Amino acid sequence: MLFPFLDLKAEYATMKQDVREAVDKVLESQLFIMGPEVKQLEAEIAAFIGCRFALACASGSDAILLSLMALGIDSGDEIVTPPFTFVATAGSIARLKAKPVFVDIDRETYNLDPKLLEAAITKRTKAIMPVHLFGLSAEMKEINAIARAHNLPVIEDAAQSVGARYHDQFVGNIGTCASFSFFPSKNLGGAGDGGMITTNDSELAERIAVLRDHGSRKKYQYDLLGMNSRLDSLQAAILLVKFKHLESMTQARRRNADRYRELFQKAGLEKVIGLPVQPEGLFHVYNQFVIRTPKRDQLREYLRNSGIPSEIYYPSPLHLQPAFADLGYHAGAFPASEEASQQVLALPIFPMMSEEQQNMVVDRTAEFFAGKR
Repeated sequence: MLFPFLDLKAEYATMKQDVREAVDKVLESQLFIMGPEVKQLEAEIAAFIGCRFALACASGSDAILLSLMALGIDSGDEIVTPPFTFVATAGSIARLKAKPVFVDIDRETYNLDPKLLEAAITKRTKAIMPVHLFGLSAEMKEINAIARAHNLPVIEDAAQSVGARYHDQFVGNIGTCASFSFFPSKNLGGAGDGGMITTNDSELAERIAVLRDHGSRKKYQYDLLGMNSRLDSLQAAILLVKFKHLESMTQARRRNADRYRELFQKAGLEKVIGLPVQPEGLFHVYNQFVIRTPKRDQLREYLRNSGIPSEIYYPSPLHLQPAFADLGYHAGAFPASEEASQQVLALPIFPMMSEEQQNMVVDRTAEFFAGKR
C-alpha cells in the first residue's frame, strides 16, 4: 500500500516523548489498577463533555454492558437499536438475555431513523440505544422526545464519536448515559482496549462504579453481581496525553473531510457516489469518511490494486448475522441497512493524511468511474 488506512505511527511520533514519560510515571508508581491517572481521565472527560460523571472501564463493549446492567436490564427485556452498527451494540444486549429490537437507519446519516422508532416500542421495551455512527450524532431531539413519552432511558452508543456535537450538546451528555470506546482506531484511542461511561445521574453512576469492580463497595463485600472491568492506569496515562491532542486531531479530520468534498466535487463525482452528510447544527468528527456506490466492491478492488487502502463498515447488518438468527429477522426486513452494507466504503481520513494522498484517492476513484480501469 502507498499509505496505511490509519497511520497510528505518525500520530504516535507527534507525542512519543510525552507518552513514554507518562508510562514511566505509572511504572515507577506501580499503581496499575484504577490509579490516579484513571481518576484524572474521568474528570477531564466529564469536564470536556459537560456531564457530572465519567466512569472508566475496560472496553467500549463493557461500557454498553455496564450501562445496561446498571439500568436493571434483564432476560426478556427489549432494547431498541439499529442493526447497522458494530456487533457490540446488540451483542451486549443479548449477553444479558435481553432482546435487541432493530429499527432501520436513515439512508443519509446511517443513524437510527426516529420516524420508525415509535412502532418498535412495546410493553417489554426497557431502553432505546441510538448509535452515533462514523462520528455523527443521531437525531437526539426526536429520539429523546419519544423516550420521554414512553418513560424510557436512552443509552447513547458514542463509541465512534468522542467530541461530536448535537447542536450545543456534546454526545455523551444528551441521553440517560453514554458509552465510549478507546480502541486504538478511535479518534481518542489507547494502546489497547478501554472504555468510558458518562451520565448525569448520581445513582446510576454509583451503581456503575460498583458493578465494574466485582459488585463491591467495600473490600471482600459484594452487594451486586458485578464484573471485572477496570481501566488500567497505563491506558489512562496514555489517553491523558492523547486527549490533549484531541481537538487538533478533530480539526485535522474535519479539514480532510472538507478537502475530500471539494476534490470529489471538482472531479464531478458527487453524481456517482454518495458523500457523508452533516445536517445543520451537527458537528461531525469523522471517525470514518464513508462514501457509497452500488459499484463498491469493484471500486475497492481498483483502489487496492492502485495501492490505496479502504475499509467496509459494515459488510452485513446485524439482523442477518448468524449470531442473531434466533431473533427471526430475514433479508428485506431493514432495507436501508441492507443497502448500506452493500454500498458503503470508508476512505482514509487520518489526521496526518496529506493533500497529496487525498488527491491520489480521488484521482484513482475518478479513473475508475471514467472507465479507465
